[in-house]
Amino acid sequence: MTEETNTPAETGAAAEGATRSGFVALIGATNAGKSTLVNRLVGAKVSIVSHKVQTTRAIVRGIAIHNNAQIVFMDTPGIFKPRRRLDRAMVTTAWGGAKDADFIMFLIDSERGLKGDAETILEGLKEVHQPKILVLNKVDRVKPEDLLKLTAAVNEVVKFERTFMISALNGSGCEDVMDYLAAALPEGPWYYPEDQISDLPMRQLAAEITREKLFLRLHQELPYSSHVETEKWEERKDGSVRIEQVIYVERDSQKKIALGKNGDAIKAISTASRKELSEILEQPVHLFLFVKVRENWGDDPARFREMGLDFPTS
Repeated sequence: MTEETNTPAETGAAAEGATRSGFVALIGATNAGKSTLVNRLVGAKVSIVSHKVQTTRAIVRGIAIHNNAQIVFMDTPGIFKPRRRLDRAMVTTAWGGAKDADFIMFLIDSERGLKGDAETILEGLKEVHQPKILVLNKVDRVKPEDLLKLTAAVNEVVKFERTFMISALNGSGCEDVMDYLAAALPEGPWYYPEDQISDLPMRQLAAEITREKLFLRLHQELPYSSHVETEKWEERKDGSVRIEQVIYVERDSQKKIALGKNGDAIKAISTASRKELSEILEQPVHLFLFVKVRENWGDDPARFREMGLDFPTS
């Protein structure tokens, strides 16, 4: 009889030796493009994307294989000036992810440059001692001379190992980032099986997909006081899956927004989420959404645990 131990996975290329692996934390201001970049580098959707800022609430790990390296990207919540308990938990989580990583990737929206939160984050990076690379995103929208000025200004404050100029949206420059990280990460076995692209449980990923559709549909009307949980997951004999999810809001007025006139909003959200989940799961999905009012859920420790966040006590 052999005793099982929690050791990194040694499958596929990892069993052949000379492998590398490690964790890379993406740090940046809200809406810098972190989730879009993680999905691009992983080659599959593992993090939700919307035009509404602060959509990523907890650390989402996307796992990519490049050359003989397994790169685990940690998509952290955007760092900003916190106002609420949930905000503080998100910012704390982001900085915690940075300090736990082998490499830090500081992502800047080239159009916005060192404004607001980006400048604050750069100052904070002085206290983080892991190797750091600078990634300028959306470079196709900025003049080359302005990109060089931005690079020089950032490196005057914090010394970065390398600077990369990319477009997360179209993939330009992303291969160079992967080449560099694959060679720079420490030698060692892989942490996850070769075919795994995320450590997010499927129930939680399904909730994140629905939350994305909620934001895309209602980003102007519905505030951040909403949260999605997958309450039931039933694999059926016909090969389909029945999923029941609850959208929690804080007030009756928000419930009316989520439902929409004659239920139009919730139907559209359900249709979009069901379609994407069917593609991801490669099986028919029966999705049932319910909207419930839970006052002050943002002060409920159980909701924070559900989102993968530590509950701030103050």
